Amino acid sequence: MEWSMGLLGFAAGLLISVATAPVGVSGAVFLLPVQVSVLGVPSPAVTPTNLLYNVVAGPGALLRYWRAGRLGGPLTRLLIAGTVPGVVIGAVIRVFAVPGPRVFRLLVAALLLPLGLGLWLRTVRPAPGRALHPPSPRATTTLALAVGVAGGIYGIGGGSLLGPILVGRGTPVATVAPAALASTFVTSIVGAVTYALLSLAATGDVAPDWLLGLSCGAGGLLGGYLGARLQPHLPETALRLLLGTLATGVGAFYAVHILR
Repeated sequence: MEWSMGLLGFAAGLLISVATAPVGVSGAVFLLPVQVSVLGVPSPAVTPTNLLYNVVAGPGALLRYWRAGRLGGPLTRLLIAGTVPGVVIGAVIRVFAVPGPRVFRLLVAALLLPLGLGLWLRTVRPAPGRALHPPSPRATTTLALAVGVAGGIYGIGGGSLLGPILVGRGTPVATVAPAALASTFVTSIVGAVTYALLSLAATGDVAPDWLLGLSCGAGGLLGGYLGARLQPHLPETALRLLLGTLATGVGAFYAVHILR
């Protein structure tokens, strides 16, 4: 890897994580198209490379949330209980079944576009007298399992999917953000190890691009800390609007790729 590519990866990880860490998104879903289209990471190696980014970048935001006494809790445990087995299943599917990226783009667009727009509308014009209730523990774990499978297949952290759903159901962003990032961190470790083991038995580009993943992750490490430090100074309304904007932006991005 040339030094210019490493520097570009560092800058991308830094900028993305500053914007996404306050709402519990690692930024891997934004980094994925950068790695494929700009940095030229082959498939399926882009998936474990993105997971490696999460592993390196995660401690930055988590350290800040831990210092603020906001890390841990029942939501974190429920998310980890679902995403960890899910990412192993997803990694096996990615290596041996290789689902096409078009299916993933379609699912992300179909899910995130209405979620993001709905979150925006409910924040700007809340429905009077309508009480929102967070999903049950069983529903939360089931949701996390499905997101873990998607993360194992495509290398996304899961916060971009979990965040809009949980916040849209009434869970405060301040509660969702550290839980989603902690789940992403633990799941990415398991996913990266799973891909490293599968690379011993599979052919092709299965192992991560270690240097690029570390470069992007180093930028994410710094950016995540800064983003988590910024979060307490932002009102709940601003955080909900930011999360809605990110969800809508990702959904729109993949929708455009489908239509090309």
